[in-house]
Amino acid sequence: MAPKKPVQEEKILLGRPGNNLKSGIVGLANVGKSTLFQAITKCNLGNPANFPYATIDPEEARVIVPDERFDWLCEKYKPKSKVPANLTVYDIAGLTRGASTGAGLGNAFLSHIRAVDAIFQVVRCFDDAEIIHVEGDVNPVRDLDIISEELRLKDIEFVEKALEAKKKITRQGGQSLEQKKAREEEATIEKILAWLNDGKDVRKNSWTPKEVEVINPLFLLSAKPVVYLVNLSEKDYIRKKNKNLAKIAEWMKEHAAGDPIIPISVSFEERLTRFETEEEALAECKELGVESALPKIVTMMRKVMNLSSFFTVGPDEVRQWTIRNGTKAPQAAGVIHTDFEKTFIQAIVYNYQVLKELGDEAEVKAKGKMMTKGKDYVVEDGDILLIKAGAAKA
Repeated sequence: MAPKKPVQEEKILLGRPGNNLKSGIVGLANVGKSTLFQAITKCNLGNPANFPYATIDPEEARVIVPDERFDWLCEKYKPKSKVPANLTVYDIAGLTRGASTGAGLGNAFLSHIRAVDAIFQVVRCFDDAEIIHVEGDVNPVRDLDIISEELRLKDIEFVEKALEAKKKITRQGGQSLEQKKAREEEATIEKILAWLNDGKDVRKNSWTPKEVEVINPLFLLSAKPVVYLVNLSEKDYIRKKNKNLAKIAEWMKEHAAGDPIIPISVSFEERLTRFETEEEALAECKELGVESALPKIVTMMRKVMNLSSFFTVGPDEVRQWTIRNGTKAPQAAGVIHTDFEKTFIQAIVYNYQVLKELGDEAEVKAKGKMMTKGKDYVVEDGDILLIKAGAAKA
């Protein structure tokens, strides 16, 4: 007999499963969060002001995801309707030292972070005497320490409460399956607590699928993916230099290795929004020899949230749909309409890259690149799908 193939445990991701994930802009007070929110969403919902807590309730907006594949498909099909992918972004009130114990808007602030799936962490690296710093001076490494510590301290509080609740169950004793499961979960929660007490963020450990199942319902702040945004003055952004960058790189190496870090000048991005046309803004960038960082931070956020896209195309509509990497065809069909997941039969699939190379659908079909896939097909980023589904039951 041939040896049995080892059964691979399916990797479960940290965080909430889903396609409509949300990101929040986080940082100390007066680091440029609300101005960034206005620039990235091209709206004036935010409330930038020169004092802490100018933003109290989180503002929300949807940002169009820049994607040249979508633009090319729209150019090809010239559809009546164009629907790009979008990213939901929240502007969250500024954090202060002691937020984990309720200082400032502490508890409200931290509950707002709990509600998002990933974090844009804005770190101030610009000097401006007219914009006060809540800690008195510009020191990005200290600010990174404050935010990291406050989020972790709040996580410790959440985990200690969860542990006490679990112990109430395990103290009852017995050998039932429920008790066995509770004891396993208690051991996992103790492991999470030890990790946090050691000064480490939850997202920085390799947890087993069973452990992730315990972690995810806790909605821990330090489990969320982070994109760090280093907010420079316009001058420093253009010359690509700042006295603090080396120190930030060292901090990242020790505390957040592998997390993306993107230099940005929020004041420059805000200035670009004042041009009447996109062409004028692009001309300004070209003259200064720089690019806007906004497209990069939106696409990077989708990447850290493990999101990708598939397309539906035709003369009536070209639409970009958002899915989690690893999504199978029926679940992708369910993103279009919930009935399609229940009544899924098959999907006609070809990739955008193949269509672009061969020129049109007839050629894709002639070359045998148009495939019929069933329920086990994992949708790839850039796939173009035609879903075939049965009639939904009334």
